[in-house]
Amino acid sequence: MERLKALVRKEFIQVFRDRVTLAMMVGMPIVQLLIFGFAINTDVKHLPTALYDLSLSQESRQMVDSFTGSNYFDITRIVRTFPELNEAVDRGDVKVGIAFAPDFAARIKGGRSAQVQVIVDASDSMSASSAISVATMLGVLGSQRVMREQLTALGVRVPDNPIDVRVRPWYNEDFVTAWYMVPGIIGILLMMTLVLMMGVAIVRESEQGTLEQLLVTPMRPFELLLSKILPYVIISYVQITVSVLVGVFVFEMPFRGSILLFFALTFFFVVACLGLGIMISTLAQNQMQALQLSIFVMIPSILLSGFIFPIAAMPKLFQGLSLCFPMTFYLRIARQIILKGSGFAYVWRDTAALAAYVAVVFVVSIRMFKKRYVP
Repeated sequence: MERLKALVRKEFIQVFRDRVTLAMMVGMPIVQLLIFGFAINTDVKHLPTALYDLSLSQESRQMVDSFTGSNYFDITRIVRTFPELNEAVDRGDVKVGIAFAPDFAARIKGGRSAQVQVIVDASDSMSASSAISVATMLGVLGSQRVMREQLTALGVRVPDNPIDVRVRPWYNEDFVTAWYMVPGIIGILLMMTLVLMMGVAIVRESEQGTLEQLLVTPMRPFELLLSKILPYVIISYVQITVSVLVGVFVFEMPFRGSILLFFALTFFFVVACLGLGIMISTLAQNQMQALQLSIFVMIPSILLSGFIFPIAAMPKLFQGLSLCFPMTFYLRIARQIILKGSGFAYVWRDTAALAAYVAVVFVVSIRMFKKRYVP
């Protein structure tokens, strides 16, 4: 026990001695959350729009007001010819082009269908999706308004809302992207720190020859790994605390669940990441290989965990592959506790899966470590 305490003390001193590395590990959550929280927004608004209005009527102006009033379209250019409209979209000066035919108002007054052409630059799929959905919705609302006016003129009583669909979004009523992103960013930061740092640290000591010196002592390999894990566990909880504080106070993200439950269940994810780091250290021959293997593990963890793309929208094969990464289970746990305020009864399945993952990965990583490093 005395040897273990001495080695743990030595590892703490070694980890915290490098002030630059320590500052990066503590400051990284703040920088990453600020960048992703402010920059990433799935609800794309204020798209630059060009207008080509040959009608110049009250009806076309009402329609233009509907587009600009939605805050999704900003009229930045008014063109005089249709080729000029196409050229503005081709050059990328605008993302959307809106064109009204000369007989737009006449067709509406005559009870006929009047078309509004909306050209969307679909090279940016996210912006295009927002533009198309909002433009379609505005077309439906405009049609309803015209029909109501015409029926009212004929003396037919029309209710304001013939079909009243009332949507009640829960947990993120204003669709704030940062609230959705922060729990995932916490998991990504932990993976980046724990998998990368643990894998590289063990390989570095092996290259320097200090690992072999420790292994010839009476200390068991498990005690040696435990002494190396503890500093990173403490660093990970510092990162989690900083990330939650930034999410709550900077982005006003509600933390509806139990903070103690969140910290307790995060421990399983921390140990899983450390186990992956140890496994990588046994496969890599040098620090460069450890770095490459860590990146190889982190990229699919981010893409297949549901952080960016919903797992339900993936093919069945990739839905199965997503279960190979602890990030998948931890992301569901974090969002359930933080955004929904769920208790353990709602996250126990993901917790059990994460605990099973920890048991398998950690046992396998320790055996691989013994096989390679223990004489």
